Amino acid sequence: MDAGGGGNTDVFGSSTAPLTWHDFLDRMRHPSAADFVKSIKSFIVSFSNRAPDPEKDSASVQEFLLNMEGAFKVHMLWAGSSEEELESAGEGLEKYIMTKLFNRAFASLPEDVKHDEELYEKISLLQQFVTPENLDIKPNFRNETSWLLAQKELQKINMYKAPRDKLVCILNCCKVINNLLINASIALKDNPPGADDFLPVLIYVTLKANPPQLYSNLLYIERYRRRSRLVSESAYFFTNIVSAESFIWNITAESLSMDEMEFQRKMDSARAYLLGQSTDIENLKDQANESIPDHKTQASEVQRSVGSYMQKNVYNVPPTPIVKAPSLSDLENKGASEILKDDQPIKYFQEYPFLFAQPGDLTVDDVENLLNCYKQLVFKYISLSKGMGIPIASPAASGTQSQSKADTDKESEGVIEEETSAEKV
Repeated sequence: MDAGGGGNTDVFGSSTAPLTWHDFLDRMRHPSAADFVKSIKSFIVSFSNRAPDPEKDSASVQEFLLNMEGAFKVHMLWAGSSEEELESAGEGLEKYIMTKLFNRAFASLPEDVKHDEELYEKISLLQQFVTPENLDIKPNFRNETSWLLAQKELQKINMYKAPRDKLVCILNCCKVINNLLINASIALKDNPPGADDFLPVLIYVTLKANPPQLYSNLLYIERYRRRSRLVSESAYFFTNIVSAESFIWNITAESLSMDEMEFQRKMDSARAYLLGQSTDIENLKDQANESIPDHKTQASEVQRSVGSYMQKNVYNVPPTPIVKAPSLSDLENKGASEILKDDQPIKYFQEYPFLFAQPGDLTVDDVENLLNCYKQLVFKYISLSKGMGIPIASPAASGTQSQSKADTDKESEGVIEEETSAEKV
């Protein structure tokens, strides 16, 4: 696949991405890269101190990447390098710059944030009743397994900060769909699928996935992905996901081949359903809180009070004595079974941003957040074990902890922040 600028190089290949990143960091450690280091740090500081202006911000990033890549080509560090190696350097630079500027550049305007929230809410309603039939998806293109896989790929988009990495999530999602359509067409000896077949399936997958901040993610890629690389297949699939987002944002009864009154009725019904779910959860929380007279209330009293309330008000059955508390293992197995039965299991993990991350995805800024998450998890586990009177198993000894290459390189933060020989020059 040609992603632009790199000939036939598969710059989206998972095997080449770490190599690209580490090669860039290694070269930036060289003493002769001191001027590059200073220019990069100066640009980051200057950009961060400006008030957000997406159009100007995008132009300045694109110009900086263009100028730096031009400087790479004539520098001794890349003397005799192939086009592929120069392309890798550009990829590494883009990832470093935009990882550092992510908090400043992503969803930087209030109106973008509002659009994200409204889109997420609208999709939450639509996904309650929109069917493949509403989008005129052919029966032979309906495959729940492939759709679920495509959804999971798209839902990974918020795990990354670099435009390229976010684009890869979209590309992987679209690849799954495209392969499904091709295989289905071959099986039926039908004509190759076209855009009219692909886009409806992508719309449906996007509705079912409903990744938070989808609008801002698309804007971020459009603004900060190097223009010379947003071409060919990646540009085609990116254009399709933008079209899918636009279709969903402007969706009407007519676009779903549905009567207007029926569409409004279904929207109102979905809204009432989601509101009811939210109200039920809040009522349970409020009742549980009312059961606690003060902070000294014993855990056993709270458990009996909440349990009694749930039996009387939720299940509508009289209280029954607890014979034996289930073990943590039993609870975990039961919970895992329930998750696997859910149509959208990924939703339970969205508040845990590091669950699917790789070592290379983490930055120094993530360490504090990750440590806090770990402490909260341990505290909840210990509290649950003690509250249920279950022995707490000690974790296995891990032996000597070796520092990973990802830690050594401080990937997303990068060696530019270290006191390297390049800085000392």
